[in-house]
Amino acid sequence: MTNLPLAAPDITDRERELVMQVLNTPILSGGPMVQRFEEMAASVAGRKHAVAVSSGTAGLHVIVRALGLGAGDSVITTPYSFIASSNCLLYEGVDPLFVDIEPDTFNIDPDQVELALDFHPKRHRIKGILAVDIFGHPARWDRLEAIVQEHGLRLIEDSAESLGSRLDGRPCGAFGDAAIFAFYPNKQITTGEGGVVLTDSDDLAEMARSLRNQGRGPSNEWLEHVRLGYNYRLSELHAALGVAQLERLAELLGKRAQVARWYTQRLKDLPFLTPPTVYGNVDVSWFVYVVRLKDGIDRRLVMQHLQAKGIPTRPYFPAIHLMPFYAERFGFKAGDFPVTEAAASATLALPFHNNMTEDQVHYVCDQLQSLSETLG
Repeated sequence: MTNLPLAAPDITDRERELVMQVLNTPILSGGPMVQRFEEMAASVAGRKHAVAVSSGTAGLHVIVRALGLGAGDSVITTPYSFIASSNCLLYEGVDPLFVDIEPDTFNIDPDQVELALDFHPKRHRIKGILAVDIFGHPARWDRLEAIVQEHGLRLIEDSAESLGSRLDGRPCGAFGDAAIFAFYPNKQITTGEGGVVLTDSDDLAEMARSLRNQGRGPSNEWLEHVRLGYNYRLSELHAALGVAQLERLAELLGKRAQVARWYTQRLKDLPFLTPPTVYGNVDVSWFVYVVRLKDGIDRRLVMQHLQAKGIPTRPYFPAIHLMPFYAERFGFKAGDFPVTEAAASATLALPFHNNMTEDQVHYVCDQLQSLSETLG
């Protein structure tokens, strides 16, 4: 068994049918399919509003802009994430104020958030918190919501990786002033490229609709632009794909959960790695399946061994603060966030997608098992 894909979308005739419905109309942008998709996404998150955009990154940028965050402000966020969760702040001149993460879930550590608010030299510039549901596991939103209420801050949920996850029964996408979902092909559902802004605020939703469409006014009058905006629209074709995927959401999440169960059952006793941690009050929708190698294990050796057997892997995630651009601009260095750096050097994403078979999962696990004696 060779050449397993690291990830793959799950597309059926229903997706093709809805895309063809759009192609058989003259409306390829700004039509009824986008509205239908927005209504479905809002329902999944339990939100009043959903505003479809061209990517999760665009959605985060829109939220930062709509909340009025800008130059001179700082926002507490995590250094362990896909880089978009920090880049969206830089687009508006906001400084990302990193704090370290929890060693088990890899989510932002609320204790570190509180320390930053009490003692960080830039604490008086802090206007909000942007937390990420890493790999689909919800952050500690109960703690974070209490913190922002105490300090009068904004709260943004980057739920790009957690559509379908829940914390204490509340769906991801429901936390904070606003949240986003993202729909890249490796996500729980896909629109090819795309995202959605989620909020209960009428004003935020109106601003998001304006910003995604070149700053058009609330009347949506053609060529009437009332503010600086962007071309962040989602097309009818992308929305059609998303509608079909959301119709199948329970099926898609069930498939992912089954693949995760197969992996965890086989890997839970492997001596040189730890499967993902899931808290008891959490339901995880499984964006990726990321294991953590034990201290002293050479990740390159593991990756090379698996690649030789036709199994691709990726080191998820590198530390954002050590990316050259961030290190040069802000002066970050190794040792600044030790929990993040330890995770970044030891985490590994295994092949994971809806249609992986049990035999394929066992093949990956067999190859990992064969490394046990070599690694000690």
